[in-house]
Amino acid sequence: MDEKQKKEIAVFRYSVISDLVYWRPVGLQRLSDVIHRKADQQWNIPYSDRCTVSASTIKRWLNAYLINKDIKSLYPQSRADNGSARVIDDETAAVLIQTRKQYGDIPITEMIYIMDQKGLLPLVEPPSLSTIYRFFKNHGDLLNKVPKTDRRRFEAEFPNDIWQSDVMHGPKLKIEGKLRKTYLIALIDDHSRLILNATFYLKENLDCFLAALKVAIMRRGIPRKIYVDNGAAFRSNHLAYIAAALQINLIHAKPYSPQGKGKIERFFRTVRGSFLSEQLILELLETNHPLMEFNERFSVWLMDRYQLKKHSSTSEAPLERFKNGIEMVRPAPDDLQSYFRKAAMRTVTKDRVVHLDGKLYEAPVDLIGERIELLYHNDTNPDVEARFDGKSYGILKLVDPGVNVKIKRAKYNAEIILETTKNHVNLEPGKLFNKKRRTS
Repeated sequence: MDEKQKKEIAVFRYSVISDLVYWRPVGLQRLSDVIHRKADQQWNIPYSDRCTVSASTIKRWLNAYLINKDIKSLYPQSRADNGSARVIDDETAAVLIQTRKQYGDIPITEMIYIMDQKGLLPLVEPPSLSTIYRFFKNHGDLLNKVPKTDRRRFEAEFPNDIWQSDVMHGPKLKIEGKLRKTYLIALIDDHSRLILNATFYLKENLDCFLAALKVAIMRRGIPRKIYVDNGAAFRSNHLAYIAAALQINLIHAKPYSPQGKGKIERFFRTVRGSFLSEQLILELLETNHPLMEFNERFSVWLMDRYQLKKHSSTSEAPLERFKNGIEMVRPAPDDLQSYFRKAAMRTVTKDRVVHLDGKLYEAPVDLIGERIELLYHNDTNPDVEARFDGKSYGILKLVDPGVNVKIKRAKYNAEIILETTKNHVNLEPGKLFNKKRRTS
């Protein structure tokens, strides 16, 4: 880990304990209560897929900073016990126990693979295979001491009441001469088990998830709730804004408790066991557009072998069960594309220009000096809409410096008059608008 990464981690740790450094009791409030409330919060932790910090870890960070009064005391420390048996911390131990209870008596190596794919192991110095074997050998009794959780099967009453979404790590395909890992982003309707959209991508980021979500809504309508994981792609303010605008309740799964997404996990097992095969991957490696063809084959399989096939849990085909409750489906709006635009705040400069992603856009004269909202898509759609004080000012135009050279602005109004003469007349500074110019 380099110095820059250590600094980012130290700054994050200080943000967690900053209000505790000079903490004073208020009423009956205790420091331990404040720390435990922080432990119940969810955080965007640098270089980690985790979203929570244990109370013991927060106390350790606070003590280290109070003793040293130096931000470097919050740097991640390299292990000083190389070569000796490593002790697993309480947080990792809890994750190991939960995962072991969930997947039963599968081989430890397979369990570790599942944890690694789901990002449940610490990214910095994860425990070795031998350490995990030793942990279960020495603490096997802990599996029987974990309190039982009341988990009951549930099913949404109507189509689009609840959607579940998750990401499955797919096979590697040769893309432009290089092996690239694929990710299957899927959304399933809880009531009917219909797969609303399932597509393989080369990334599992927010843009890919939003692309999958938009297609699902266009095809099947707007859900009332979406149940997602705690990954970075699902913890985005942009996603939360889109969900709120479409009146969707976005629900995040409790960390380390994937049981609530059992239906989408079951679908992923079907994909692995039925669709994916070594022969199929070998065939795709020989094609010029493997990802495109891979998704085309997957779409055919999905319709023939899943959507139209009787589901074991409902005794109905997912597509038929969804259609039987179609009157409960809320259709997608005609302007669905506009709901997925990103938003940015910019101040209009004196020459009525706003900057966005390295480009300059012309804003109306009335907005000079105002801080306005820009709504825009990705690189494939260059339209940028300006909004101010609840009013739309339309789509902005890219600045063309070549045209602007030939434009003069009236002194007493907002008109823009194109210079039509071919001859350029040099005016003294300060006298540009003192006289009316004759145009030919």
